[in-house]
Amino acid sequence: MTIEQHIDELRAELKNACDVIERRQIEAELQLAEAELAVKLAEQNGAIGAEPPF
Repeated sequence: MTIEQHIDELRAELKNACDVIERRQIEAELQLAEAELAVKLAEQNGAIGAEPPF
């Protein structure tokens, strides 16, 4: 599964979540996935380096 697919699934789950605790867990996981995608795109565009700084 790609990160984009994972994000889409999390968004769908969020729409159907009834429990407050479940919503918060899905929202947190969605934020992490979106951040991971942002880093991946920045690395592809050369905005940040993929190598560790040491």
